[in-house]
Amino acid sequence: MGASEAEVSIAIGEDHPDIREAVRRICADFPGEYWRDLDQREAYPEGFVKALTGSGFLGALIPEEYGGSGLSIRAASVIMEEIHRSGCNAAACHAQMYIMGTLLRHGSEEQKRTYLPKIASGELRLQAFGVTEPTTGSDTTRLKTRAVREGDHYVVNGQKVWTSRARQSDLMLLLARTTPLEEVKRRTDGLSTFLVDIRASLGKGLEIRPLKAMINHNTTEVFFDNLRIPASALVGEEGRGFRYVLDGMNAERILIAAECLGDARWFIAKAVAYAGERIVFDRPISQNQGIQFPIARAFAETEAAELVVRRAAALFDAGLDCGKDANMGKLLASEAAWHAGEAAMQTFGGFAFAREYDIERKWRETRLYQIAPISTNLILSYLGQHVLGMPRSY
Repeated sequence: MGASEAEVSIAIGEDHPDIREAVRRICADFPGEYWRDLDQREAYPEGFVKALTGSGFLGALIPEEYGGSGLSIRAASVIMEEIHRSGCNAAACHAQMYIMGTLLRHGSEEQKRTYLPKIASGELRLQAFGVTEPTTGSDTTRLKTRAVREGDHYVVNGQKVWTSRARQSDLMLLLARTTPLEEVKRRTDGLSTFLVDIRASLGKGLEIRPLKAMINHNTTEVFFDNLRIPASALVGEEGRGFRYVLDGMNAERILIAAECLGDARWFIAKAVAYAGERIVFDRPISQNQGIQFPIARAFAETEAAELVVRRAAALFDAGLDCGKDANMGKLLASEAAWHAGEAAMQTFGGFAFAREYDIERKWRETRLYQIAPISTNLILSYLGQHVLGMPRSY
């Protein structure tokens, strides 16, 4: 029998010290000027991703039998937290850790043997997730990209947007409708997941265009024009793709929440240090309640959010339902990071806008997490309906 929720334990304090130290050593080679240069050139952090890949951290959640480290989601979240706590950004490669979950849980043994070892080693990059579309947004069940079976192939037509890292990926996990919406009993039926080989598809019905954005996430628009992919690209059963995607979202939310915690702690450390050094009217500004209190409140919010994120990770690792905590953890951690960022902006004042301090860069980056990968309002809707039992609000 599996563990019950009452039997799940949560570590307190800085657990996984060896992982934390290893991540900090890697990040020390990629200081603020490295990220500022990338921002200026809108470039991809190849060196940083290569270092993380070489360490094995990006294959943390892949079982050892497929060449990965076989670590827990808690250990993986520590990796993400420390990257952001060090002032770096895992968004360039974090999807390599969790997108493969759909393949791991629902792919055939042949697919897993073929792809997972190469993903774990970094020989193949699976960092692109084609879900969101320009006209449907978060209403995933109404997406319009179609995959029609023709013999031993599927023919794909449609468009995706905000598909980050598609130009830096070898493979893409794609969600497309295989049965028209009007022909299914439930809106969630008739959607399928595919593992698309980007290398073999570019110029043959697949086009990727960069999408300029406020933050350097190398995001793109992806266009499918009669793209033929082999039937073997289907992951799991046809028509069950929506369930497969949902299945992996809790891991994503836990890891993103951990990134937010890292951002919050980076902001707080920077604000505390600067406030102690900055002298105005013959006293350190940290003595002023207008500066001190927002930082202290952000610290309290971060500590509280971390407990929920840790509980979500503990439930996930025990194989128990963690949907409530994964969603709450992402909500609370993203807001704690944003409040910490605001406190840092106010503490640094005009200097917060100077790029050399990195405050404005991290402030832009952490704002994203109240919108993606799931918006705050959708989390509140989930909690209201599925946890508190209130009527569906949309």
